[in-house]
Amino acid sequence: MAIVHVSDQSFNADVENNNGVVLVDFWAPWCGPCKALAPILDELDNEITGQATIAKVNVDENPESASRFGVMSIPTIIVFKDGQPVDKVVGLNSKDALKSLVTKHQ
Repeated sequence: MAIVHVSDQSFNADVENNNGVVLVDFWAPWCGPCKALAPILDELDNEITGQATIAKVNVDENPESASRFGVMSIPTIIVFKDGQPVDKVVGLNSKDALKSLVTKHQ
């Protein structure tokens, strides 16, 4: 499944109205650790197809969503289950660590 790019306007439809697990990456194009995380998320997306959706929110273009969920540093990953935030990690994480987050909330 492809990674979904989410905006402030589409956040509700893409994440909060999703029945299942959604891993949301809050990032910015100027952020070094965010750039390092991108290929990890691409690999993870291939491994968790059917188990969860990966969504990306550019915090520069979508400050409302970042503010609403208390994102103070990037990258921040928030895991949503059935539309509710259930877990949060800040900083660059390994693929295995992110995969365990998804598995933990299935």
